[in-house]
Amino acid sequence: MRVHIGGDHAAFEMQRDLVTWLAEQGHEVVDHGPTDFDAQDDYPVFVLRAAEAVAGDPGSLGVVLGGSGNGEQMAANKVAGIRAGLAYDPELARLTREHNDAQVVAIGARMHTQEEGRAIVAAFLATPFSGDERHQRRIDMMRDYEDDGTLPPLP
Repeated sequence: MRVHIGGDHAAFEMQRDLVTWLAEQGHEVVDHGPTDFDAQDDYPVFVLRAAEAVAGDPGSLGVVLGGSGNGEQMAANKVAGIRAGLAYDPELARLTREHNDAQVVAIGARMHTQEEGRAIVAAFLATPFSGDERHQRRIDMMRDYEDDGTLPPLP
């Protein structure tokens, strides 16, 4: 699977580890940076590129990383068509794929060891969208809103 990855200085070591580890697992990794440590870099520079790449590359998935993962999730969700979920354990990573068909997982490197980061990414990549009608209906509501501002009808 092609995996797009982007982060910032706070996640630099985890990102470097994941790039190597994902390739060792047989994935095609597209590293959107940073490739050099810069304590003053800004996550949107790299995260938006990774999320745009996922949006333009059907079937691929993405990993975005920062100190907490919160800003990275927010940035990725600004890209049209992207659903990014913050995962703090493998179960949440599975649920964001299974229920929300998320294409991007956000991870806080300051919150996890490298081994925990690997486990979160592994669960995310291994889990397919369930396709359940109720989950698809909810995704369609969000897509309609994103496309033209249509709010879901009230019950």
